[in-house]
Amino acid sequence: MNIAVVGTGYVGSVSGSCFAETGNQVICVDIDQRKVDMLNDGIPPIYEPGLEDVLRRNLDAGRLTFTTNLKEAVDQAEIIFLALPTPPGEDGSADLKYVLKVAEDISHIITEYKIIVNKSTVPVGTAEKVANVIRANTDVEFDVVSNPEFLREGQAINDFLKPDRVVVGVDSEKAGERMKTLYAPFVRQGNPIYVMDVRSAELTKYAANSYLAARISFMNEIANICERVGADVNNVRIGMGSDSRIGKQFLYAGVGYGGSCFPKDVTALHRTSREYGYEFNILDSVINVNANQRQLYIEKVKNYFNNDLNGKHFALWGLAFKPNTDDIREAPAIDIIRALLDAGATVSAFDPEAMDNVKEIYGDEVNFVDAGYEALSNADALLIVTEWHIFRTPDFKKMKSLMKSPVIFDGRNLYDLKNIEAEGFYYESVGRQVVPHPMSEEV
Repeated sequence: MNIAVVGTGYVGSVSGSCFAETGNQVICVDIDQRKVDMLNDGIPPIYEPGLEDVLRRNLDAGRLTFTTNLKEAVDQAEIIFLALPTPPGEDGSADLKYVLKVAEDISHIITEYKIIVNKSTVPVGTAEKVANVIRANTDVEFDVVSNPEFLREGQAINDFLKPDRVVVGVDSEKAGERMKTLYAPFVRQGNPIYVMDVRSAELTKYAANSYLAARISFMNEIANICERVGADVNNVRIGMGSDSRIGKQFLYAGVGYGGSCFPKDVTALHRTSREYGYEFNILDSVINVNANQRQLYIEKVKNYFNNDLNGKHFALWGLAFKPNTDDIREAPAIDIIRALLDAGATVSAFDPEAMDNVKEIYGDEVNFVDAGYEALSNADALLIVTEWHIFRTPDFKKMKSLMKSPVIFDGRNLYDLKNIEAEGFYYESVGRQVVPHPMSEEV
């Protein structure tokens, strides 16, 4: 098929590259000439494992191109995907200005039947708004489809090429059949393509992400109880996750969720419910628990230092909101750094991929280093915020030799309590007992 993808951010660049991977002819559009030039040179705009290989392979094969010319893309395509930003507004609702602007632009270009697909995460009723904008300017036949993405950052290529399911919301049988044909190569192992009404498809993405965010917040609440009653949240997690009705995923306690999806989607669904006169009380709690979890982590650090961080120096491992991405949107590390700096502390930080993005926020306020051990030099404590694999088996003796004090605040529960105690560290994690200073250390 001939496909156009409008927007070359995270969703657009992955979608365009993966559609080309199955033999489609794909043209991607962006208003940023610099980004388009980079992509045509095989350089992705984001860090995503495997994306560069897929991108370059399909560029070389001539199946994938990038342009700033929307008309060129629309003229060639039978299916046009809108993969545009929908950032939260001040009231938490999704801002549709980019989606609706492109819809208007398309309405002045199309000369024959097109399927226009909302690939962005958009609230219920967006397809109707897009259709109304287009219909106001043309009599050409078209269909607007909802096709939410379910990509996990760090695993997006595999998620796209081998999806658990494909959700398609349509108002016409014609559009539904074309979408099933497009996605057939991705579900050859038998995973389903669910064709449903448009509004249900639009709500499905918000419902899925909000439920997963609720699981995380629930486990963080359990972790906070564990700390008070002397239980271990990891043991609780194992006991819960072995129940087939619950499952093992999204039961890890930590410093809260972040990223481009969960915070935005939870807030947007919460806003939508209020627009329709319904108070979604569970989401109130999910939002509050997530914000509080970061604050509780900061309070642990402050309490250890008797609420005086002035002049203290901290090493921080992990800046991205999760491993295998450079995405820092709503990342807990951003808030944690701000709290430390405001309290008069200094910070040396390391992340394998996200440091350049954080530099744009903090500049010279933070010392960014080239390796994790380098951050530890003369540190009063180490704060672990992102569970990158390279942080899981460090040389603890080397760490102690570099740090001013052998103190770790682990926001991701990376280390075994007995092992860390044997290594001679003071260790606070999430939902587990505190490993105190060894007897030879002064507290």
